[in-house]
Amino acid sequence: MSAAPATPAITSTTQALDLLDGALAYLSAADPTQLPTVIQAQCLAALERADARSTAARASVLAAFTAAQGHHQDADYSPRSWLIHRTRITKATAADHTGWARRTRTHPRILAALATGDISKSYARTICLWSDRLPEDCRDNADAILIGAAAGGLGLRDLAELAAEMDAQSRPPDEDGPRFEDRALRLETTFGGAGVMSADLTPECAAVLTTVLDALSAPRGAEDERTHAQRYHDALEDAMRRLVAAGLLPERAGQPVKVWAHVSLADLLALDVESALQKEWTARVRRQWTAHRAAASAGGSDGSAWLEGDDAEAVACDASVTPVVLGNVNPAVLEDLIRYCVELAGHGPGHCTPAPHPDHGHPDHSHPDPAGPGEPLPGPQPLPAGLSRESLEQTIIGKAVALLSGPGGLASFLRRR
Repeated sequence: MSAAPATPAITSTTQALDLLDGALAYLSAADPTQLPTVIQAQCLAALERADARSTAARASVLAAFTAAQGHHQDADYSPRSWLIHRTRITKATAADHTGWARRTRTHPRILAALATGDISKSYARTICLWSDRLPEDCRDNADAILIGAAAGGLGLRDLAELAAEMDAQSRPPDEDGPRFEDRALRLETTFGGAGVMSADLTPECAAVLTTVLDALSAPRGAEDERTHAQRYHDALEDAMRRLVAAGLLPERAGQPVKVWAHVSLADLLALDVESALQKEWTARVRRQWTAHRAAASAGGSDGSAWLEGDDAEAVACDASVTPVVLGNVNPAVLEDLIRYCVELAGHGPGHCTPAPHPDHGHPDHSHPDPAGPGEPLPGPQPLPAGLSRESLEQTIIGKAVALLSGPGGLASFLRRR
């Protein structure tokens, strides 16, 4: 990394943004492996200060933007919506940004400390959460004490003890235990329907949850290679399954609560692996299924799980399966499909005569036969120039897939045959 040019005096916001973008572009394009560890450490410390200062700057600008209702100029109903649509960030990140904008009013001392780089963004967020537990008239003084202690080198553990002492002193003498509103749990779905959960638990809830997870997360013998976190995840799922199976949940509209898991038809049917048509259809449905799961995780769904492969087989082994066929056969391509099949039979290495009808003992001529009524199909003929048997087969596959359109097309087709 070569020496960066001296920073000129900044005279405008546009110039400052250009310099900021150029500095970050320079650092991200440099090869850090060519730097001594001392310079690498300087970069990491400086980037943390930059993160803190950028958080304060964004919060200040967003607060002013919100006060001026600038989002209305782009027909967005809120600053959060504007951030999601105009800056291309997720809902969670937009909520985080608007939260810091609100803290410019409720925690001005913390935002000032971020602006000077005296405190990291993560420490500032934690201090805000602690001081928010205090009465409103005590928060500013608490912020000043905690920021001063953090700037003086006090660790997070010591800061927590200091915050807890201030919290205890701020309560009325007749108040026992933690405040009832100091609890929260957030569960968001991500790509593929996976979930991300974060929570602020009361001591009672944490104790009960820990007892349940410890009881259900014991290793299953020497062959159990799951980590502690993975065993806790599986224990939580096991606990929820037991709760649903025990029938202890309140009923909905007079019916027991059910957990719905959507499994694609491709994973429920044992398809012929030698069929080119079924392979093509299965691959297409899997792509559609994956895209649908991803869209449901980003745009919201009915709360059900979308499973495939081994996950679908595991959940279906002891589940009550409710078959639901979606989609319809597309008859517009049926005649094209028949015509292409006839052409393939006429140009293939082998051909056959129409099979006798099982009831009448003679061929079924409900469809026009290009060879004439009652006559066998002609023998193999040379293919036209530029047309191969493989291309004709692919055309037939494409028409068949179009015929079986929709997630339930194949099931509808089989039931109509």
